[in-house]
Amino acid sequence: MLRKTACTAALLALFAAPACAQNAAPTSPATPEKPSSPELSACKATAMAALTAREPEIKDIYIDEDGLTIAVAETKVEDTPVTRIIMGEAYLKTDKSDKPRRFLCLLGEKGKVLLTFFTQR
Repeated sequence: MLRKTACTAALLALFAAPACAQNAAPTSPATPEKPSSPELSACKATAMAALTAREPEIKDIYIDEDGLTIAVAETKVEDTPVTRIIMGEAYLKTDKSDKPRRFLCLLGEKGKVLLTFFTQR
């Protein structure tokens, strides 16, 4: 079970996208990559909506599915169940080159995206 800390609460507050963002389509005119799993598709769509709201120069997210870890979880953050944890490498496509980033996505009941998070290496 994850214990809530001030850092965890801040991360959830800062990076959790609204539930309506799950169904948001990427705004890029180019044909975006289609992830192979519905969980990854939900994470990518939610991340795109949240990222492009803050950084409009991001055109797409490429997630390296070959190195991806999708773990089944039976844990909670406070009272919120976490059912899947997805971790791997991702690239944020912009007009400039980008370095790989670590990607984390937490999913809850019914595939709801609870958190998407990117770090630079």
